[in-house]
Amino acid sequence: MDAAVKDEARVRHPLLIVALAPVVPHIVGSIFNIWYNSVVIDPLLVADGLKQRFIETVIVWNLVAYPIAGAIWMWLILSLRPAYLRLSRGENVSPNELDPVRRRLVHLPWYGAAISGAGWLLGSVVFLASLATAGRPMNPLFYWHFPISFGVSGFIATTQGFFVIEWASQWGLYSLFFRDARPDRLRGIRPISLRVRGLMWAISASVCPIGSLLLLIYAPAAGGSTSHWFGFFVGGIGIVFALLSALLIGRSVAQPVDQMRRAAEAVTEGRLDVQVPLRRADEFGALIGQFNRMVIELREKERLRQTFGAHVGRKAAEEILARDPGLGGREQEITVMFVDIRGFTARSADLAPNEAVKLLNEFLRAMVEVIEGEHGGMINKFLGDGFMALFGIGSDTVDHAHRALATARAMERRLEGLNRDRQARGEEPFAIGIGINSGPAIVGSIGSTDRMEFTVIGNTVNVASRIEALNKTLGTSLLFSKATLDLLQDRQGVNALPPQQVKGVDEPVEVFTIRV
Repeated sequence: MDAAVKDEARVRHPLLIVALAPVVPHIVGSIFNIWYNSVVIDPLLVADGLKQRFIETVIVWNLVAYPIAGAIWMWLILSLRPAYLRLSRGENVSPNELDPVRRRLVHLPWYGAAISGAGWLLGSVVFLASLATAGRPMNPLFYWHFPISFGVSGFIATTQGFFVIEWASQWGLYSLFFRDARPDRLRGIRPISLRVRGLMWAISASVCPIGSLLLLIYAPAAGGSTSHWFGFFVGGIGIVFALLSALLIGRSVAQPVDQMRRAAEAVTEGRLDVQVPLRRADEFGALIGQFNRMVIELREKERLRQTFGAHVGRKAAEEILARDPGLGGREQEITVMFVDIRGFTARSADLAPNEAVKLLNEFLRAMVEVIEGEHGGMINKFLGDGFMALFGIGSDTVDHAHRALATARAMERRLEGLNRDRQARGEEPFAIGIGINSGPAIVGSIGSTDRMEFTVIGNTVNVASRIEALNKTLGTSLLFSKATLDLLQDRQGVNALPPQQVKGVDEPVEVFTIRV
């Protein structure tokens, strides 16, 4: 059966699959019981003249017990159907209506085990009572072999039925009934724990076959075969069903572990869109639920981080997250760059607001890519038709002046290409002014505890802004200070300009430009 057929069966017939889940284990248990009765028990009854009474009891018991057990089981299954149909149609079912049905679904394996165990236990009592009231003495060997017949058969049917019902209900119904809820958080449930699951496996794998063999060893030989043959057959049956139990239990443990392992690997690789779909009511359900919740929280934090980084800048976000979130800062040697679009105010006066924003975004998109994407700078803030960029923030403080000059030259080259495209479209080109200054500044957060801004404060910033404004006076597009020049190792192409008086500085400022 391929995946498509399995999915179709899950959609169309989940209740039927769950209803039929215990049938095969009970058929196998009954086959073992019938075989053992016919080979071992039957000769003992023939000798005592009780065979006819045994056959009559079998007929009556099967005609009464199986319909009653089947009716109880089908009532449990059909009690899920109204909610199943409503959920399948996408209708909303209130928790007050749905939770009792969910509890019944979680407890289905226990109900199935209870019906099966009660049936086999009551059956053994009925058979013993029927034969005891027949008025004939029974062979003592009967009391040895009868527990083996019903005990092994009942345990096979009950334990295997429990695990198969659990698997079928989780496979076919949990995804629908617990679509928007966690099974492990449902109140009033008693799912099988991993400890009990291991105990059941231990009983199935060891207690049942070994106990049966011990009974055969100490039981006197019955007619029909040798004790070696019986020991081999009973031991073989016990081993087979111990392996089946191990496979079912192993699957119930390995499946969530494998899914969580793959999901954890995806998270470590940065893929936060993973979700473990498996729904369980046991400890694995709680573990899976907490894991999924953790991934959702990580996804939300990553979304906030990306949104935060998009607004303040990726490097600024990293610095904020790496520093003490409180107010204040520390002094660093940095290089500050101011950039301004020439004539943008006059140009935007004739444009609609959305056209002005589109024009500004076209320019800024290209500059951000050059500064942050190619040269590792940080655009700290947008200033209407310009921006302030920083170099040397954080631990990267070695060559910030060089990188600032290299960035400025790359920006002018990128602007030439951008203007060629604009002129080809018949649009007016951009012209910019760049001012650069290096020196100490306080880097950190200012504002209040409720609203902060990560920025730089100091005279270095003020002078950089004034130097950028000198481009209009000197007819240049790039100017930088003597403080920046002193940090450069390669001064090829640098041209000194006459010292300029700038506002806020007593002495004239030495400024320089560089050929692109």
